[in-house]
Amino acid sequence: MHVVHSPQHSGHDPQQFIVRGRFRRSNEQPERAERLLAAALAEGLHAVEPADHGPGPRGAIHTPEYLHFLATVWERWQQLPDASDEVLPNVHPFPGQPCSYPDSLVGQAGFHLGDMASSVGRHTWTAAVWSAHVATHAAQLVLDGERAAYALCRPPGHHAYADRANGFTYLNNAAIAAQHLRQRHARVAVLDIDVHHGNGTQGIFWRRNDVLTISLHGDPHFCTPFFTGHAHERGEGDGLGYNLNLPLAKGTGDAGFLAALGVALQRITDYAPGALVVALGLDAHERDPYQALAVTTPGFGQVLAAIARLGLPTVLVQEGGYLSDDLGLSLRSALRGFLSAA
Repeated sequence: MHVVHSPQHSGHDPQQFIVRGRFRRSNEQPERAERLLAAALAEGLHAVEPADHGPGPRGAIHTPEYLHFLATVWERWQQLPDASDEVLPNVHPFPGQPCSYPDSLVGQAGFHLGDMASSVGRHTWTAAVWSAHVATHAAQLVLDGERAAYALCRPPGHHAYADRANGFTYLNNAAIAAQHLRQRHARVAVLDIDVHHGNGTQGIFWRRNDVLTISLHGDPHFCTPFFTGHAHERGEGDGLGYNLNLPLAKGTGDAGFLAALGVALQRITDYAPGALVVALGLDAHERDPYQALAVTTPGFGQVLAAIARLGLPTVLVQEGGYLSDDLGLSLRSALRGFLSAA
C-alpha cells in the first residue's frame, strides 16, 4: 500500500483557536503529519507525493465563491486596517433566515468560516489544495488497480461543507476522493470513524443516493459539532435513507465501537458500492486530547480489519487524531489490521 503525502502542509500552522472563550494554538499542528508519516513508513508503506490534479476535483465538491474566497482571503485581509495575521470571523449569518452574500470581506469571512477553529493564514490555501491533491491521488491509485491507498491529508477535511470551513478543515478530502471514485463506480460509500461527526460530508451528499455516508462519532449531545450527527438525520429527497449516523455515548470503548461498526458494515454491504472511502480519524482513542471515546490502540486494528474484510477498493483518508504518544501507535495498529485482513 502507498501512503500519499505532501510536504506542502507544513506552512499551515494556525495559532488562533478559541476554546471556551480563550485563545490557544490550534490542536491541528504540522507535527501530526510528521508523526503519522513516520508511523506509516514503519509499517512498510511506500511514500509517494501527489501529482497536481488541477482544480477539477475540488471544483466538483465546493462552490466557486468559496474556492475564490479561500484562494484570496488572506492577501485581501492584510489590506484591512489593523488586520490580524490570520483571518478569523467575528460575525455569522443566522441559520434559517434570509441571507444575502456579503460584499464586505469581514462578512465573507463569517459566511465561509463556520467557527473559531478554522482561521486562515498565509499558507492555508496551499496546504488545503495539496491535501485535496493527496486525496485525489490516492483515489486515482485505487482506480488504477491498487487494492487500497492511504491519503495522509493535512489539513483534514470532513467538517468542510461545499461553501464553508469548519473544525480545522477547509476542503473536504473524503468527499473529493469519493467523487473522484464516481468516475468508474456507480455507487461509493464513505465511512467516517473520526470521533467527531462528519458534518461537512453529510451536508455535501445530503440529497444524493450515489454516495452513501455513514458516521460513527461521539454523541452530539456532548460532542462537537453539536448541531448535526443525530440518528434521525437520514438525508433528504433522493438522498433519504442514504445517510446513517451512529452516535456513541461518552467513553465508549472497543466493544461498543465495534458493535456500531457492525451496523455500519452491514449497511455498506446492503448498498453494494463499487469502492469505499474511510475517513480515518484516530481521535476516538482513549488517550487522545479530546477524551470523548475510549478506543484502545489494538482496537483500531480490529476496526480496520473488519473494514478490510468488506473486500472493497478502499481509500483511507486521514482526518483527526491529535498529538499524544499514542498517535503513531494508533495508526500503525490501524494499518496493520487493515493489511492483515485485506
